[in-house]
Amino acid sequence: MRLALEQAVLAREAGEVPVGAVIVGADGAILGAGFNRTITDHDPTCHAEIVALRQAAAVLRNYRLPGARLYVTLEPCAMCVGALLHARVAQVVYGAADPKTGACGSVLDLPGIGHLNHQTEFRGGVLADECGEMLRAFFRERRRARKSERVQS
Repeated sequence: MRLALEQAVLAREAGEVPVGAVIVGADGAILGAGFNRTITDHDPTCHAEIVALRQAAAVLRNYRLPGARLYVTLEPCAMCVGALLHARVAQVVYGAADPKTGACGSVLDLPGIGHLNHQTEFRGGVLADECGEMLRAFFRERRRARKSERVQS
């Protein structure tokens, strides 16, 4: 999760929402890493998880990643959960819950649908305070900047 937090810092430095992800193979090797790039790439699918999945799939030359674990700083959304299931990722470990778009129990519980063709284990709350504070600080600063812009206008 510490490596995922490092990726989140890169997102923040790029002006993106600070979410980072890392995929580790069954052998413990890092297969992919990524951070949110939706603004940078003008692409709504460039969430940290998707960026990391694309890297890992390219490394393995296979879209399926059996035995892999993904560490991400924020609870995945529905799009990312779907991609993780399709990639056959064995386990997803996330930090902070996402009360607005979280699809692992906060808003939706996609992993709880037992009749999907693949089951991935999802576990949340790892370094949740640190992951959540990075996001809260980012949005506090963004709100402050907007308020300052309005006052100066």
